[in-house]
Amino acid sequence: MEIIGFAAALFIGIILGLIGGGGSIMTVPVLVYLMGLNPVTATAYSLFVVGITSLFGSIGNLKRKEVDLKMALVFAIPSLLSVYFTRKYLIYNLPEILFNIGDFEVSKNLFLMVLFALIMVMTSYSMLKKDFCRDCGDDSGKFNYPLIIAEGIGVGIITGLVGAGGGFLIIPALVFFARLPIKKAVATSLIIIAAKSLIGFVGDVQNIEIEWNILLPFTLISVIGIFLGIYLTRFVNDEKLKKAFGWFVLLMGIYIIINELIIGL
Repeated sequence: MEIIGFAAALFIGIILGLIGGGGSIMTVPVLVYLMGLNPVTATAYSLFVVGITSLFGSIGNLKRKEVDLKMALVFAIPSLLSVYFTRKYLIYNLPEILFNIGDFEVSKNLFLMVLFALIMVMTSYSMLKKDFCRDCGDDSGKFNYPLIIAEGIGVGIITGLVGAGGGFLIIPALVFFARLPIKKAVATSLIIIAAKSLIGFVGDVQNIEIEWNILLPFTLISVIGIFLGIYLTRFVNDEKLKKAFGWFVLLMGIYIIINELIIGL
């Protein structure tokens, strides 16, 4: 199963390279179901994998000056703070049994996996719907700072809880609240994802023992995948791929919900 898990790491990187997002949503399920990690550890490892892979993916955007560094800072600072405190203080202080519904116990691991599955469903929706607001974003410098900061805090908490990059939340915020053109919003979101994922992982290092013999090879394979994905963009219709992967993510989210809430009973 570990061999399949490492092969899936390549797939994650390829998806990130092909469509600029979405692949990170698969990291936690792969680490839990194929690599045998518990959900809390898997979300920690996912932050590192997503952070490093997104960082390499951002290099080209920075060279092409497609990143709005000012807006990246405005969004990233509150997001970095919230993801760090979520990983360092909140996630490890949650009780193992959160609450009971009759005789049914809702454990921390169950809660995290179901929450992650719901995030997957939301991600699939953002990938399956028609491209939104391609003409939005006038790049005029008129920013809604309170909403941007609030969204940054919220995305940081979600990232800290489930270990996903949250690009499907960041990009709309940058378009509607920061008034960035869609291409610049996508490029800017990737560097925000990289920064907050790695900061979140720093909070984990102080709480758990990291098995680098698993994490580093998994991350390296994912990074190789993102460069392979970038190369394949010359030959693949990204819109068709995006929709196909969206359906795949939706089915995986539904599977996790069924597995955790019904089969796991």
